[in-house]
Amino acid sequence: MTTMTVPGATLYYEVRGQGPTLLISQSGEGDANRTVDLVNHLVDDHTVITYDRRGLSRSTLTGPPGAIADHADDVHLLLAELTDEPVAMLGCSLGAVIGLHLAVKHPGQLHTLVAHEPVAPWLLPDADAAHHRQELLALQEVYASGGLAAAFPEIARVLGIDPAAQDTEPDLTPQPLTDQRRANFDLFIRHDFTAVVKDSLTLGDLSPALVVPAAGRTTPRTVFDYRCAQLLAALVGHDLAEFPGGHNGNTTHPKAYAEKLREVLG
Repeated sequence: MTTMTVPGATLYYEVRGQGPTLLISQSGEGDANRTVDLVNHLVDDHTVITYDRRGLSRSTLTGPPGAIADHADDVHLLLAELTDEPVAMLGCSLGAVIGLHLAVKHPGQLHTLVAHEPVAPWLLPDADAAHHRQELLALQEVYASGGLAAAFPEIARVLGIDPAAQDTEPDLTPQPLTDQRRANFDLFIRHDFTAVVKDSLTLGDLSPALVVPAAGRTTPRTVFDYRCAQLLAALVGHDLAEFPGGHNGNTTHPKAYAEKLREVLG
């Protein structure tokens, strides 16, 4: 458990386990501990790197929160600090978009990117992309006027999550909504939503062999994160890998998710 300095931030990260290296880039407000249950199922045969995205928890800002490309540069510098070899990366939601930026700009650092439901409006047709960008801006307004209580149901609706009927693996203890997580949600909604809205990427230099597009088994097929995964799969010419659970299957089904990840990584 340590930190490193990157332009505009001090980045906190953790390295656990043994075996081939896997970096996890979290979704939403997730910090290095968000997928602790998943990591616990991986560390016997993987060296797992998790980190707090800049501005979250222990990764303090010394400049602006940054764009998606800045988050990808953080991962580039983190990997350069820790290894000279290509690694596997699991990117979930926003983390998947960060992974796509890294794969285009620094392809030599990855041998596999599992991109689970990237929140990437730029993958969609123009009219749909404009609609979903506006949808994210509207969510920011809901949060600004009503706080998390008002924003949570709308964010869940947009991502196809049903909190009232979300199945989970047995004996799983939900992580509490602490003051730290509230602060992380604040940065995520106010700044990372804007970064997603402004983001664009050209995949022309992306190696199709590097990317495993993925989506949750229970994610509704009509929501934009699932459609982004479908379109990414079409672009790289791969089948869409189906993972347990929905958009947040990495937290709701950690044991089964780890098993599927091992299968995908070979």
